[in-house]
Amino acid sequence: MKILATILTGLSFLMSILLFIKLKKISLALFAKLAAAALSLEWAFLGAVGAVLGWVYQAYWAVPIGVVGAGILFYYGWQNTRSHNGFEKAFGAGWSDLISPQQAKQMVKRRWQLFVNMKASPKPIVEKDLAFWKVEGTNREILCDLWRPANGNVSGLAFIFFHGSGWVAGDKDFGTRPFFNHLVVQGHTVMDVAYRLCPEVQLNEMVGDAKRAVAWMKDNAEKYGVDPSKVVLAGGSAGAHVAMLGAYTPNHSGFTPEILKNVDLSVCGVVSYYGPVDLEAGYIPWREANPNSDLPSPPIGTKIESMEAFKYAGRMDILLGGSPEEVPDMYKMAAPITHVNSGTPPTLFLQGTTDVLVPVEPTKALYTKLVEAGVPAVMVIFPTTEHMFDFMFPQFSPPAQSALYDVDRFLALV
Repeated sequence: MKILATILTGLSFLMSILLFIKLKKISLALFAKLAAAALSLEWAFLGAVGAVLGWVYQAYWAVPIGVVGAGILFYYGWQNTRSHNGFEKAFGAGWSDLISPQQAKQMVKRRWQLFVNMKASPKPIVEKDLAFWKVEGTNREILCDLWRPANGNVSGLAFIFFHGSGWVAGDKDFGTRPFFNHLVVQGHTVMDVAYRLCPEVQLNEMVGDAKRAVAWMKDNAEKYGVDPSKVVLAGGSAGAHVAMLGAYTPNHSGFTPEILKNVDLSVCGVVSYYGPVDLEAGYIPWREANPNSDLPSPPIGTKIESMEAFKYAGRMDILLGGSPEEVPDMYKMAAPITHVNSGTPPTLFLQGTTDVLVPVEPTKALYTKLVEAGVPAVMVIFPTTEHMFDFMFPQFSPPAQSALYDVDRFLALV
């Protein structure tokens, strides 16, 4: 029992220390931190059990280790599941009364519970690899997966999602199935988009793909039981950046394909999971974090497989056509804050304070600008929480569950 007490308290203490390691770039340590955070309350429980065993079986060295580790981990869980007044500030004091009992019934009831069932019953209808658009003048098809309720009980809301991975890699259907299952249970229709990536295209065409998705969904709204006025754009990391630009610039000529110039591309909301908002501020840090930053830029139009494409992650010079000094107007255009006005759609920001890739201060500045413009905006900051916090064990994770709680209510309000 002394050995068991030592192991349990040691693990708990180690996990608590991992939470405070400051990362400078993506590495295996990030995934260790994500595991520590996602299962923080489980690790805390093990530490507490180990401390009790240490006391009972006279392994006294294990007691303070277990108490400290468990205390830190419990505190982390509590910090990341506290209630906030973001919805009250954005939608008014009676915001919860705007959510119907039917909507509320399918939502997560608390900010954290031991386990959140993120399986849909009955299983949703999923149309895989649906070619929703052929790029004008080419044979290039843009694909998506379409998720919808099997029982026909639709909410009328379409949730269009764009994956992350640094604008250069990744694909639809990567780590998002539990999330989409949860949304479909509430009757939402989910469109998971495989938008084109860099260096096949630059940022303006990625945002163009987001707008193509909006146009297609509105054209097919009746078929899928969607209200054309209830389309939400969402994404994680780089995908959230694309979603924000797509939502904030419905009529911007630089981001809108010619064929869509007279099409209604407005949306009713945006959900940003740790989306970057200031590419100029990230230019040097992201290059320094990429050991391949000096590789020659491949020609625009080159399609590269995902693993190979990671070599170009964070290369703003490829994404935008140069450095901030060379193309300052592109960096300004790529910043969502540039496009904020009173007609900007309501936005929900979800971000950790220790995000290795996306600093929180520019996001706070964007949130402030939205509020000043009279736009309903909710910003949820998760203390000591990393990039991609929702990807590992979301059914158990305090920040992931808390974010899900907020997403449910935000979608009901917009």
